[in-house]
Amino acid sequence: MHFVPHTDDEIAAMLSDMGLGSLDDLWETIPAALRLAAGQFAVRPGLSEPDTMAEIERLAAANQPLICFAGGGAYDHEVPATVRRLAFRSEFVTAYTPYQPEVSQGVLQALFEYQTLLCRLTGMDVANASLYDGASALVEAVNLCVAASGNNVVWVSEGVNPQWVEVLRTLAAGTGHQLVSDPDEAGVAVTQMPDYYGVINAPEFPTGAKTVAVVDPVALGLLRPPPADVVVGEGQPFGPPLSFGGPYLGLFATRMEHVRRLPGRLVGETLDTEGRRAYVTTLRTREQDIRREKASSNVCTNQTLIAVAWAIQLSWLGTSGLREMALRCARGTKYCRDALLNTEGITPRTDDDVFREFAIRTPMAADAVVERMADEGF
Repeated sequence: MHFVPHTDDEIAAMLSDMGLGSLDDLWETIPAALRLAAGQFAVRPGLSEPDTMAEIERLAAANQPLICFAGGGAYDHEVPATVRRLAFRSEFVTAYTPYQPEVSQGVLQALFEYQTLLCRLTGMDVANASLYDGASALVEAVNLCVAASGNNVVWVSEGVNPQWVEVLRTLAAGTGHQLVSDPDEAGVAVTQMPDYYGVINAPEFPTGAKTVAVVDPVALGLLRPPPADVVVGEGQPFGPPLSFGGPYLGLFATRMEHVRRLPGRLVGETLDTEGRRAYVTTLRTREQDIRREKASSNVCTNQTLIAVAWAIQLSWLGTSGLREMALRCARGTKYCRDALLNTEGITPRTDDDVFREFAIRTPMAADAVVERMADEGF
């Protein structure tokens, strides 16, 4: 049995319309060395469902379980049963674009609550309904600030996640943004708190620049959000598991003066024709949707399911629960750091206070340390 959706008669009709006699004629422009011959792969016949599950379990048992300390925006937090149970209801899992608000009130309200929670967490006026991940949120924040300032010179602090900076450099090659090392030259400034090395710092922005602050949402359970034009971050610590690298969640919040440049989707509260509270996607005439030649972004969507999971977990934690979560992270980090620094040959990169990750110098190459730790299950 095969899963090609076309019948033999349909394939013959299409080949006839193209003036071809066979599928081999269709593939002849592909070099012979790149083609797969029939039977080249010894694929076994299909299995029954129980046999398939047994084989998958056998393969999974060969994996080496690891305790993950990846850091840098990816954290192996416990996902509460409440989050899994509610976020994976079929109404959320199967929902996509709520273009028809009359049949999408549940999803729209959930996204509105997500936006509200993010604004409360960051101290900003308005948040979008999420972006793809922290790196894309950083790029969109820089795009917004460049458009708002009219200045495409961008300074990025050394403490910003280097992987995110590489994404920014890639996009800058197309947009023409100039990344500089001197903050005094910049029209847009980017910093991170706590920084990539876990250091708790007070962000300092150059005078007159539009500002982007990269934050850890868990850290905001203990630390005040930095004053900035745009606050972005990675939402993975709440709701989604590590999942081999995604899907993740881009947090994006800004001041009301920038709402017309806000990338992605924005959900608002209104009244329906009968005076009842209702939710809609709002400000749809933003440049991203209509005046594309003037747009600072081409993103018009969001990570609905991951954003809903994020909002459920933050609601479940509440103010005191978020503070407790942040404290447990900070205390666990201190315990681990103190233990490592009592090991001969290990020294700290810095003596500054850290939140939940830190950098150390080791007596042997770091790559070798990571490889040896993986052998031990870390």
